[in-house]
Amino acid sequence: MSDTADSNGTSPVIATARRARAAAAALAPLPRTARDAALEAVAGALTDRAAEIVEANAEDIARARAAGTSDAIVDRLTLTPQRIAAIAADVRDVVALPDPVGEVVRGSTLPNGLELRQVRVPLGVVGIIYEARPNVTVDAAALCLKSGNAVLLRGSSSAYSSNEALAGVLRDAVESAGLPADAVQLVPGESRESVHELMRARGLVDVLIPRGGASLIQTVVRESTVPVIETGVGNCHVYIDELADLDMAVDILVNSKAQRPSVCNAAETVLVHAGIADRFLPRALAALGEAGVTVHGDEAWQKAGQDAGRGAGAEVVPATDADWETEYLSYDIAAAVVPSLDAAVTHIRRWTSGHTEAIVTRDTAAARRFVSLMDSAAVMVNASTRFTDGGQFGFGAEIGISTQKLHARGPMGLPELTSTTYVVTGDGHTRE
Repeated sequence: MSDTADSNGTSPVIATARRARAAAAALAPLPRTARDAALEAVAGALTDRAAEIVEANAEDIARARAAGTSDAIVDRLTLTPQRIAAIAADVRDVVALPDPVGEVVRGSTLPNGLELRQVRVPLGVVGIIYEARPNVTVDAAALCLKSGNAVLLRGSSSAYSSNEALAGVLRDAVESAGLPADAVQLVPGESRESVHELMRARGLVDVLIPRGGASLIQTVVRESTVPVIETGVGNCHVYIDELADLDMAVDILVNSKAQRPSVCNAAETVLVHAGIADRFLPRALAALGEAGVTVHGDEAWQKAGQDAGRGAGAEVVPATDADWETEYLSYDIAAAVVPSLDAAVTHIRRWTSGHTEAIVTRDTAAARRFVSLMDSAAVMVNASTRFTDGGQFGFGAEIGISTQKLHARGPMGLPELTSTTYVVTGDGHTRE
């Protein structure tokens, strides 16, 4: 796609957004059956055209390897027939989800006889800005279509060939089912200017959702004139209380950190009550070491590491203030011993990104106090931080995890891709 303006001086990005606006208007009144049929067509087309998608994906992989991209990023970029089949299965899972559009959030009959209903309606045009995960192209499109929205997809240049192929498959499938093809569009251009244009398309784009690292998210939040739902940076904490079950605490800590460290709901800091530090730290170091985790610890953790001896558990390196604010996304964790639950809360509220915090305790009063003092999208009691996920919460799917407080907070499923309209029905009512 070209970055060049057309003969009327309209840039390709703005022209694309205008087409999406028109498509959104056409989508809004369609029944669930029409949207579900389009998603079924998408799932079938993905598997039928898997070879075409894999061929395009190979171009991105070749460029990534030539640029020295890490194996982990290359793996996230890679599409195989098996992965495409799994993506198609995910689309069919979305088909089975309840339809949020038209749901009555609340309703009543007013004293004057007017009937009042607050009804869910699509947001309109949703823009998604994301990094090197081509599966997001399909996931985001499926969720937006299910909720009656047109979607503008702006992936990273590293996955451009894959995203272009996927968008082509999606558009053809949607059109074959009788929906406007422009309900799904790839934002044209690979330059940063195309991203900036999308962020400034207020009035054409109703909301932007950035998915990726902290730098991407903060850039969109700072520079966009389109409303933004801030997602996903996860400086998550696990607090081990004085009355914690130590076996449970070790299991939750290791799972929170090491089950999949490269995601936003992985724990990045562990805080331990001083009353159990002598008993808990050696066990935690042994388990974290077995999982391959490096501990960035305060003096108490460093001493515990020295007492354990070299090779007896996780490596412990001195922690700095930078560690308390770091989202490692790796086999690293910051660690401190605190004198009380309130001290743990003070630490967390200073450094958290507002994603997920966990407490491990058998003391119900301590758990209630911890929950009441937290200011994050999710709080776990005796459970791993890794459960903050739309699928795990039973939402079926998510478009991201919001760490803000307006409109949507936490894992965002289909209802969070809707707004509401008040429908007021009268019988010739006039206001005095």
